[in-house]
Amino acid sequence: MKSNSDLHRRRQAAVPRGVANSLGVYADRASNAELWDVEGRRYIDFASGIAVVNTGHVHARVKAAIAEQLEKLTHTCFQVTPYESYVALAERLNEIAPGATPKKTIFLTTGAEAIENAIKIARYHTKRSAVIAFSGGFHGRTLACMSLTGKVQPYKAGFGPMLPEIHHVPFPMSYHDISVEDSLEALGQLFKADVDPARVAAIIIEPVLGEGGFYVAPTELLRKLRALCDQHGIVLIIDEIQTGFARTGRMFAVEHSGIEPDLMTVAKSVAGGVPLSAVIGKADIMDAPAPGGLGGTFAGSPLACVAGLAVLDIIREEQLLNRATHIGHFMTSRLKGLQVRFPCIGEVRNLGAMVAIELVRNCRADAPDPELTRALVQAAGQKGLILLSCGIYANVIRFLAPLTIPDALLKEGFHLFEEALQEVAGTTAKAVAAHG
Repeated sequence: MKSNSDLHRRRQAAVPRGVANSLGVYADRASNAELWDVEGRRYIDFASGIAVVNTGHVHARVKAAIAEQLEKLTHTCFQVTPYESYVALAERLNEIAPGATPKKTIFLTTGAEAIENAIKIARYHTKRSAVIAFSGGFHGRTLACMSLTGKVQPYKAGFGPMLPEIHHVPFPMSYHDISVEDSLEALGQLFKADVDPARVAAIIIEPVLGEGGFYVAPTELLRKLRALCDQHGIVLIIDEIQTGFARTGRMFAVEHSGIEPDLMTVAKSVAGGVPLSAVIGKADIMDAPAPGGLGGTFAGSPLACVAGLAVLDIIREEQLLNRATHIGHFMTSRLKGLQVRFPCIGEVRNLGAMVAIELVRNCRADAPDPELTRALVQAAGQKGLILLSCGIYANVIRFLAPLTIPDALLKEGFHLFEEALQEVAGTTAKAVAAHG
């Protein structure tokens, strides 16, 4: 029988160290919100492959759609001989995208590709080159995407120089005393000191920071950015790669603010685990690039497109928007109860089933505790619960359970989490006391 340790030795010899692993656990199979490693041990999955399997691992509808497509064809390249599933999925996404303006959609393979193409489209449409992003934002690991990403370690360090004409302003974080006014003032100062708004092609923002720590963009900020972009002819790009497809209780998180993006990037859970991403946008903007300017060999593969159609059916038929709201209420209620007992939980925050806690020392927002965060991820893994960390200071635990998780598994997972927290928080407290 294969073992995790044997596979990890092989991995260290064959795979570069730059590809990090949260746990030294090698997955063998999975179903809905459960995963089994190669040694047969069961885990409850509160990560969903980083919000990829919102509809659960190997959902029967997704599996059936892929199996049926496998009997027909796996690849032709849409630019060579197109196929109906690409068009059908584009039609459905155009229909559900926020706002009344007619939409068009291009499919790609990864989230980074979606971001890259959104920037290309915005630049072509505006004939401008500068882009404004936000500190703490994460948009991918390609050259343009890591330039947009607002965090140096580990994404930018050693990979420079970055793409030129990228500017960053602070993202509002009330827990860290950064207000909407602070962000808008910084943006105004940027326009005065560094870049003429007439040279800005796009402003890109996540409606909830993903890798940055699950801080929710206030509605006031998104509405003022919309007005500012309208005033200056700037394309507003909403990055829904981690927030989309029912995760926040709406199909897209930007819907909570009531604004209409010019362009929107999606990926992760769009196809239930099959690589697929997209740029969805206002038709006149999407049509700006000339024929041949957009595309990709594997972009919008037949397997991914039929999986994407199945995902949309699942979200509607299983009422996953309501389910996300239920999961969010359950999680935050339990976490706020733990916050009373464990002062290391500085803040509990969420938008729907996108839930996080920030771990700190001495109840202080300015004293992040990344060591405790790392220990908690490992302790939970030892107990059979898969968790993810994130955050500008690497001190946030994020909860991304599949939206199809049964209540019994949700409760069992939180029981394991509480045990792990008790174990590591107690150990940390004793260590602090021992050192003075």
